[in-house]
Amino acid sequence: MSDLRPYFSLTKPRVVVLLQITALCSVLVHDQLGGGLDANTARTVLVVFVGGYLSAGGANAINMWYDRDIDPLMTRTKNRPVPAGEVSANAALGFGITLSLLGVAWFEILANSVAAFWSAFSILFYVFIYSIWLKRTTPQNIVIGGIAGSTPPVIGWAAAEGELTVATDSARVMLESLLDLGSLMPWFMFLLIFLWTPPHFWALALYRSEEYGNVGIPMMPNVKGAERTVREMKAYAVLLVILSAAAPMSYGGINESDTIYQVLGLTTIGLSIWYSSTVWRVDLNEQRDPTGRIPTAARSFFVSMLYLALMFIVLVTASFGLLGAGIGAVLAATVMVRSETRARS
Repeated sequence: MSDLRPYFSLTKPRVVVLLQITALCSVLVHDQLGGGLDANTARTVLVVFVGGYLSAGGANAINMWYDRDIDPLMTRTKNRPVPAGEVSANAALGFGITLSLLGVAWFEILANSVAAFWSAFSILFYVFIYSIWLKRTTPQNIVIGGIAGSTPPVIGWAAAEGELTVATDSARVMLESLLDLGSLMPWFMFLLIFLWTPPHFWALALYRSEEYGNVGIPMMPNVKGAERTVREMKAYAVLLVILSAAAPMSYGGINESDTIYQVLGLTTIGLSIWYSSTVWRVDLNEQRDPTGRIPTAARSFFVSMLYLALMFIVLVTASFGLLGAGIGAVLAATVMVRSETRARS
């Protein structure tokens, strides 16, 4: 069993599980809005989680194969299975390709061709566009590359939608069959993750980018400077606030005069303003702690993860109606107050 652990590590399990949680939230919202959760929901959850893990895990393993030249040079990555000598580079590549193919086939057989397409898209985009091209050529790598990490809710929704097929009559018809999933919700979730990724990652890069620079990976802080990085983080934070105002509209069938519209809108906007405030509070002149971290940047990084989790929880609870939206609002307010209280103490 211990011999399998390095291969399991190649998939980056913690990252992959977090991605699949967003996909599962998408399934729950889809089914609840479509009439309520039932036994088929459990089946879809299982299909999406396994298929998503295979797809994302395979892409991560291929990424570790490609980064085998720089991983040994960075403290954060030097203990990964390939640089540590636990798995050979060729074995990592073969393992990654196998998992990726299994993931796409899994969705094709147990879900539908649209879910399988977006699974394949996320793998190919992450490997070829992000890992092989963007990561080593532009400080915007994490921005454009974030598209791959934003697809799980789309895959989950497509799988839950049931009988979807990729039309091949023409390029326009094919595009419509891939984008029209019957709701704006999966695309709202996609944009939420996409806009969240840059300020989330750059908050960490503000004090961890030196290693990337030493191995030739252009990160925003060491290419454009810390001040420019913070400015761009603020821009994305503003976009998140604007996007959050559209959360009630993504459900469809909710009017602005409805109480649930107002409760949900105030909750998501409040969460986004709260997270944005941590970005605005990043102080580049702040004295670093003993580990080299900028405390305000580190707080923004950790709050960003809490923020994304709360946003998805609120989206799920609101799909149960006004009571659920109210529960989500109370939960969000409680977490925000506790977080701010702890930060001040």
